[in-house]
Amino acid sequence: MAKATQPKEISVLSSSKYGLMYLTANDWMLIADKAVRRQFKAGEYLIQEGKRTHGVYVLLKGTASLQIPSQENSPGLGPGEVCGEISFLDELPATVNVIAKDPVEAYYLDRPTLQSLFELFPHLGSRFYQSLAFSLSRRLRELITHTWPSKKE
Repeated sequence: MAKATQPKEISVLSSSKYGLMYLTANDWMLIADKAVRRQFKAGEYLIQEGKRTHGVYVLLKGTASLQIPSQENSPGLGPGEVCGEISFLDELPATVNVIAKDPVEAYYLDRPTLQSLFELFPHLGSRFYQSLAFSLSRRLRELITHTWPSKKE
């Protein structure tokens, strides 16, 4: 469990432009206390298409790329951003691969842990799901309009 959460980490998580933007610093403290900290080497899969994740990852350090089969250029993820949310929401296998571009450190939050937090703190659950909706909306807009940077840049 991630017991020694640094104020700097909370700042990164709560200020990420495309992260779980509706969560407060106190929400992040509650979540960080229950999350499992995982590390990935460059080239390692955080999420594999077709496999269940049973939770979500929130990047703390490093970057990862989404590999969307039908897209030549795909968006990347950075600190404070979430992945695995589609599989988390619909309880089906992942729709894309997420691969660490460089060493990644992330919080992993499984469904039972989050559900127990949401039972204790219903407003946290509300803000969490509102944040996931925003994140998915942003990604869908990027996919439709192709607004992410080209790999050639």
